[in-house]
Amino acid sequence: MRVLKHLFAPSARRLFPEARLQRITAAIAAGELRHRGEICFAVEAALPASAVLAGRQARDRAGEIFSQLRVWDTEANNGVLLYLLLADHRIEIIADRGFRDRVSAEQWRGVCKLIEERLRSGEPEAAVVGGIEAMSALVAEHFPRGTDDVDDNELPNAPHVF
Repeated sequence: MRVLKHLFAPSARRLFPEARLQRITAAIAAGELRHRGEICFAVEAALPASAVLAGRQARDRAGEIFSQLRVWDTEANNGVLLYLLLADHRIEIIADRGFRDRVSAEQWRGVCKLIEERLRSGEPEAAVVGGIEAMSALVAEHFPRGTDDVDDNELPNAPHVF
């Protein structure tokens, strides 16, 4: 059954057309004005059938994308990836090692839950923007932007659609 969901998953662009992606980009940029972390958003409609048959899970794919997008490659190790796998209805957050012992798994799950609730109510843009705002609040607690800090913007703010 899972294979069929992935084979016939509608395009991620259906839920996230260009105008929505631009507003998500703006939300990431606004959030990063509050902290020194880097937030990335990636969305994928489905995995290839071979990956599904091999048992690949959303968390595995999120880890691959975290690496591919070099979210781990920030000076303070404070990058965070928000990943949606639409066919599986999965939300994954992968945080770099700078968050270890700072932000709990339960706190990240709270962000996922917020996103999930809004997605269920048919508000994909509000779900992602709300999630980014919640993530930014967590990042700002541990990596606040000082008045003299310059935003190096180590990673692009634009969402990644796979």
